[in-house]
Amino acid sequence: MIVSTWDFGAAANAAAFAKLRAGGTLIDAVETGAMVPEADPTNHSVGYAGYPDRDGHVTLDAVIMDDAGGVGAVAALENTVHAISVARRVMERTPHTFLVGEGATRFARDQGFPQQSLLTPESEKAWRDWLKTAKYQPEANSENCTRTPGGALDHDTIGLLARSANGRLAGACTTSGMAFKMRGRVGDSPQVGSGLYVEAGIGGATSTGLGEEVTRVAGSARVVASMRSGASPQKACEEVVRHIAHLRGDAIRGVQVGFLALDPKGNVGAFCLLPGFTYAVTDAHGVTKVLKAASLFQA
Repeated sequence: MIVSTWDFGAAANAAAFAKLRAGGTLIDAVETGAMVPEADPTNHSVGYAGYPDRDGHVTLDAVIMDDAGGVGAVAALENTVHAISVARRVMERTPHTFLVGEGATRFARDQGFPQQSLLTPESEKAWRDWLKTAKYQPEANSENCTRTPGGALDHDTIGLLARSANGRLAGACTTSGMAFKMRGRVGDSPQVGSGLYVEAGIGGATSTGLGEEVTRVAGSARVVASMRSGASPQKACEEVVRHIAHLRGDAIRGVQVGFLALDPKGNVGAFCLLPGFTYAVTDAHGVTKVLKAASLFQA
């Protein structure tokens, strides 16, 4: 089984499923799946063509993890399309788990990843239009459903979880982060325990929405902790969303946060603060359904 955030996760799931059917490992599968939106020029929230920070730089964040504690992550990576693949190299070829900024970019070059500008003409135009009326503080919820100057809605991060026939798990999460963020901002996506967490015999979880609210509670790790205590993936996602709402009160008014979870038996859970969060589920036969997550609030 493969699950991922948002409707564009369906294409990522298909690539991951094909990799598994061809004999790839779970890590191979989640990396391959995450690479699909990373290379999509029409997706302005993941990888190539992502919206830049307020200074005009496209920076990428990603994490990859297996259920035995293997993990690699990068943040503020520049000029490299496949941040998820660089994160995997961090996991497999360094003694570290997390590289950031100039060091992450230099590591990507040392590993042979090609250098490429990530700022497309369309993304640059959106940034320049934003500069005309830009406020210093990002608009609430803009990272989740960014309304571009042309009026289109643009979803954020993709998180992807995969389960093998024997119940082993792996996950990946990759993003270009909040549109027009402050330079140096890192959200929840590449942080183990916030954007992604996977544990053998228990389950995995990934998050989406305003990363600052997820990091306050180590959201994905908390989902898995609830599962460890006996909660189903669905109840675990609901517990964390309700906790965020209780903790933050009016501060999260109009903000989206959502979680997606998968356990070793193939049970799936998803829940969010506001309506609109969708997720893709691919079963053992390769059949994919895009579903709407239930939400705590109606508007």
